[in-house]
Amino acid sequence: MTTLRSPLLSMLLTLATLAGCVETRFESPLGDNIETCDARWKGLWLPTDAERAKNGDDATAFHINDDCEFTVIEQPEKGDPLKRLHVPINYVHANGNDYIVVAESAVKGLVSLNPPHAIDPAPDKDYFFARYRVRGDRIEVFAVDSTKVAKLVVDGKVDGTVDKRANELHVFVRGNRARMLELVRHESIFEDTSSLQMQRSRLSLADFEKSLVPVHSPGTDLRKRP
Repeated sequence: MTTLRSPLLSMLLTLATLAGCVETRFESPLGDNIETCDARWKGLWLPTDAERAKNGDDATAFHINDDCEFTVIEQPEKGDPLKRLHVPINYVHANGNDYIVVAESAVKGLVSLNPPHAIDPAPDKDYFFARYRVRGDRIEVFAVDSTKVAKLVVDGKVDGTVDKRANELHVFVRGNRARMLELVRHESIFEDTSSLQMQRSRLSLADFEKSLVPVHSPGTDLRKRP
């Protein structure tokens, strides 16, 4: 799995740990009532102060437009051109909780992902889940706790496979859509603390992008000086 510079981008594309050495994938999406939009996400979202302190001054944001298109905006290095990546994200609301569902096939062109470990033949499709919580102008995202899920598989409570070696842990959970929904309703499979915290910005997307692009006065010599 490719490691991405931006914690936000890595989180949204894989919904796994940043190193890509610990992950949980699911055979089916989360139930049948899957939506392509949650209107509460519309707008421009930036890392909270706590998130910046944890991950550095990362000039990354995400923007959800009126059509609910989810775009990650990343500036790899300060002053570099901006990168915009469209990420297809689905939403599920069940049992009073909110979840993100991302199909592995939906992000193949954005990040390199290996097939699920120890699954032969490899499944045609697999999915990543996360739980999220919206509190006013803040969003918290909770990643799957792969250690918890691995124990459920080992204890026979969940059908799946566990591949553990050195510092790696790869979990694959088998089951249909109904089983996935039953799993999140009855088992605690997500981390207790949020993996990502974002806050809504009052800036327009255009103003935010302008704030990251250096402006040079007319006639400024942009050539490198000795």
